[in-house]
Amino acid sequence: MTILQITSLLIVLAGIFGAINYLFLKLPSAIGILVVALLASFGVMLVDMGLPHLEIAETARDLITSIDFSDALLEGMLGLLLFAGALHVKLADLRQQWRAVFLMATMGVALSTVVIGTGFHWLTGMPLLVALVFGSLISPTDPVAVLGVLREANLRKSLETKIAGESLFNDGVGYVVFLVLVGLAFPGDDHHASGLQAAALLFVQEALGGAVLGLVLGWLTFRVMRLIDDYSLEVLLTLGLAFGGYELAVFLHVSAPIMAVCAGLLIGEVGAKHGMSEETRDYVDAFWKLIDEILNAVLFLMIGFEVFAVAFEVDFLLAGVLSIGLALIGRLAAVAVPVLILRPFRTFAPGVVPIMTWGGLKGGISVALALSLPDNEWKPLILTATYVVVIFSIIVQGLTVGKLANRLGRAPDLV
Repeated sequence: MTILQITSLLIVLAGIFGAINYLFLKLPSAIGILVVALLASFGVMLVDMGLPHLEIAETARDLITSIDFSDALLEGMLGLLLFAGALHVKLADLRQQWRAVFLMATMGVALSTVVIGTGFHWLTGMPLLVALVFGSLISPTDPVAVLGVLREANLRKSLETKIAGESLFNDGVGYVVFLVLVGLAFPGDDHHASGLQAAALLFVQEALGGAVLGLVLGWLTFRVMRLIDDYSLEVLLTLGLAFGGYELAVFLHVSAPIMAVCAGLLIGEVGAKHGMSEETRDYVDAFWKLIDEILNAVLFLMIGFEVFAVAFEVDFLLAGVLSIGLALIGRLAAVAVPVLILRPFRTFAPGVVPIMTWGGLKGGISVALALSLPDNEWKPLILTATYVVVIFSIIVQGLTVGKLANRLGRAPDLV
């Protein structure tokens, strides 16, 4: 199938599954599409078990694997999704929470990676460095999943800002940590740096380079938008910034996710206030919300179909189920330690830690990173465990985080 045919099929299925969810399941839209896609996938597998001569599951598996989920997300959809997410997180709100966001997105990712990696090493017996790779890809909270669920959870604005802001930044940091650890764990792979010195240089290059590139491109786009009063052209400029900036970051070997976040934050704050008319702001806001919703639907649909790439071995599935606990423990460390560090300087109301721990959802980025690993004996186990954790996180945590907030009175927050 051509790229256009595959894209058309995904959009058609996302629309159909979204309608099924709206009419029958009535779950939050993105989660509902994922659930329907999972049910459809399992249905195909059951039909194949009853009528194996039709080879329906094999045909579906060939179709799904022909779509490079890792490339489609990491080098395609992710730039638009991160830009859209950052565009709607205001710097004024983020500035009030910057200490917690910074510590959770840096120290928190490192702590979570170590906790999960060490536990996975003990659980499966795989080499520690390889287990740390798993820890790094499962540690970041996925902004796509988080922002999609936050729209439905109706959390307090300040708490929503902390969760959303942290998810945007720890995604980029986690991706860089993943690249560094892959270079150390699989030194023969040509796509990643190997050796401690090369790994350190890669981290600085990716993280700082991505931030600088995003701010520079965002600022240049803002300066151009100040000279223009044409909403259609200005929307096109933001689209060009998201698309072109992301691909330029990939070409320059700097962090494209961090670039997209920084550019989106700058345009959403400075650009919206000083470079757009009220009419343009309305159109830009509506356009990127629509892009976000559509890509969210397609992404969650693809996550549901990726079940065909999972190895259904009992040991792998058991490791995946146990990894759910590891992921939650790692997330708890990522939230609780920064809170303890900041407690002498700020007052925390009860409930911040449990809400942010349970609300730190995993998503498509973790699956994409697992799929991007070089082929090795541990990849099927890592992919299966990652998929189990992600599905649990999106469905179970995603559907209950709002109830948890209600139980705690929607009041827990930084004062």
